[in-house]
Amino acid sequence: MNRKIRNFRDLDVWQLGKKLVIDIYKITQSLPNKEIYGLVSQMRRAVISIPSNIAEIAEGFNRSHNKEYRQFLYIALGSCAELETQIEIAFELKYVKETSKNELLEAIDHETRMLRNLIKKL
Repeated sequence: MNRKIRNFRDLDVWQLGKKLVIDIYKITQSLPNKEIYGLVSQMRRAVISIPSNIAEIAEGFNRSHNKEYRQFLYIALGSCAELETQIEIAFELKYVKETSKNELLEAIDHETRMLRNLIKKL
């Protein structure tokens, strides 16, 4: 299926990143209030960075170079790694159930693979 990419919203990698944001925001709503400035804040910052950096590179397509694109994608990759760690910690603290942890880690793994493939194509 060949579809025309008009802007960053058409990118599967951005759409998955946005879905991760929604999932993390929902999960962090149930974390204890004492974590609002700790784990909740860190998880939300990391996850919002993923689609934000993808949008940045896509929107800058006409004015940037591949080296700059890659830099934004590497930032998104780093945010994926941070988020993985934070999810593992939330699980060990018993804030997140194992099924939720596994689903989130699988989605992050998929996002990471998509980002790496996009980097290779640049």
